[in-house]
Amino acid sequence: MESSATLPLHVCHVKKTELVINRLHAFLHGIALLSLFYYRITSLADIIRNRDNTLLLPHVLILISELILSFIWLLSQAAKWKPVARKTYPERLPGDEKLPSIDVFICTADPNKEPCVKVMNTVISALALDYPPHKLHVYLSDDGGSVATFRAIKQAWKFSKLWVPFCKKYKVKIACPEAYFLTDDESGPDGKFQSNEFIVEKKEIETRYAEFKEIVAKIIADTSISVSKDHPPMIEVIDDANDDGIDSNQREIPLLVYVAREKRPSHPHHFKAGALNVLLRVSAMISNSPYILVLDCDMYCNDPSSARQAMCFHFDHELSPKLGFVQFPQKFYNINETDINDGQQRSVWSKWEGLDGIMGPILSGTCFYIKREALCGTQKFREDVDFIKLKKCFGSSNEFIKSISIYHKRNYQIEHKFRENKVEEELQLLASCSYDDDTKWGKEVGFRYISVVEDYFTGFNLHC
Repeated sequence: MESSATLPLHVCHVKKTELVINRLHAFLHGIALLSLFYYRITSLADIIRNRDNTLLLPHVLILISELILSFIWLLSQAAKWKPVARKTYPERLPGDEKLPSIDVFICTADPNKEPCVKVMNTVISALALDYPPHKLHVYLSDDGGSVATFRAIKQAWKFSKLWVPFCKKYKVKIACPEAYFLTDDESGPDGKFQSNEFIVEKKEIETRYAEFKEIVAKIIADTSISVSKDHPPMIEVIDDANDDGIDSNQREIPLLVYVAREKRPSHPHHFKAGALNVLLRVSAMISNSPYILVLDCDMYCNDPSSARQAMCFHFDHELSPKLGFVQFPQKFYNINETDINDGQQRSVWSKWEGLDGIMGPILSGTCFYIKREALCGTQKFREDVDFIKLKKCFGSSNEFIKSISIYHKRNYQIEHKFRENKVEEELQLLASCSYDDDTKWGKEVGFRYISVVEDYFTGFNLHC
């Protein structure tokens, strides 16, 4: 018998059948291409020999195009050369008291294009992750500064006080209420809960969820959902301590924070990368977790155990020093049954498995657990580094720079200090539109600003 301390937290095995098929296909395809080029080159030689100028240019253009396409095909074979599959063993992790804290970043921008109910489902599913609630912190970035989104997140918080305990009590595997109630399953996980108690509670939760959607719909109807491009920063911890005297920790609900960064028409906002970098700074002053989960607002947590699964890799003493992020697949539950365009992106994920077999996949923009240190790049700084140099890199906030060196610890006790003027002023500064100016943010620190596809360039830099 082996103790859990000596057993591996994860295993990786090569998908041999797919590997053989992929390499055999590449070999046959390569032979076909060589035959084609042999034909093109001999034909071109005959044309030159016969001095047939009318056929020379078309053959040269066709040869060039085929060379380009063949080169692209050759590059694509890297993603099929060594497909691997991984299996994790979350039950072998140390106890909850030894698990690190996690911050969850969710970005939304426009309630007209991203319906509030869908966004709140993502927020609620993140709150229901199977992880110690006092070590889980959820941040919603509202780039549009919408009053409707702010009011909706308060309603989501109230519903989560019912939903999260229900999920934990019955070990619900679909943490998103919208997706959960689309199923007809009247039993709990693995059929263990078929009692009247479970059915009654499920019906009650379903009723309350319907009421929640009605309230959000009323908010949308009664409130302007126009998007603001000119507003000051707003940071709010969502709780109801003032209503009934019971805070989130006593209710065993993770911390929920609403963030609307400052926007001005004359100042560049850098799209999603800018919003994520503001969350990176603001969260450092509040929870300062060493690991971050990034989710698109329409990409709910379909597996509540994903946080523990990610920790199986980050807790690997051999792998962790070289590990920047753990990428989970993107799956879509509302695809039309007659979809013929691969809306579920199954073909894309197969390539990610192939890239995992070489140096790992690229960052996909959502569904990944990343190290805060990987984004801040603090390993390259010595302990005796000049403070002025740090300010040029990370900006003018002394408190944020202090938080970088202790990212594994919680910087502030929210319940007692968040609303102090000093902390609020610091958060306002970190969420201001001009904080990035003349710093390394977006260039060497945080998510990259070079393009709207911040995930690609950020992942590329991490690989480098």
